[in-house]
Amino acid sequence: MLQRAGINVKKMLQRVLTHSARLVYYSSIMSNIKDLTVAQLKRAVEIMEQIESLQAQLASMGGRRGGRRAATRRGKRRKRRMSAAGRARIAAAARARWAKFRRGAAAARPAKAAKRKRFSAAARAKLSAAAKARWAKAKAAGKNAL
Repeated sequence: MLQRAGINVKKMLQRVLTHSARLVYYSSIMSNIKDLTVAQLKRAVEIMEQIESLQAQLASMGGRRGGRRAATRRGKRRKRRMSAAGRARIAAAARARWAKFRRGAAAARPAKAAKRKRFSAAARAKLSAAAKARWAKAKAAGKNAL
C-alpha cells in the first residue's frame, strides 16, 4: 500500500475517486489526481465532505440535490384519488355506451322466424310405415344400407 507520512494514500484516493462524477467538474483544475500531494488530497476530501454536507442541508430544506435529478423523478408517486362525481360520470357514460350497443344489436337481429309446422300423428305414422317397407325390401335383397 502507498503510505506517505502515516496516511493511507490509496484509501484517500479511492474516497476521492468515488465522487468521480463531481470530479469531472474539477478535472480542468486537477488534471491528474495521482500526481497530487498528500496535503492536496486531504484538501480535496475536505472539500467533498463540505459539498456533501451542503447538499444534505439543501435536501432537508426541500431543494433538489445537485446530481440526483433523475432519482427524484423515479420516487414514489402519490396514489391518485377520483372523486365520487368523477366515478359517477364515468359509470353513466359506460351505461350509455352499453345501451347504444344493445339498441344496435336489437335492430340488427332478424325477426323471429315463424313457428315451424309439425307433422300430424297420422302423417308420422304414414312416413314410418313407408320407411319400414323400404328397409324390409332392402334386407330381403341382402343389403345393409339403402
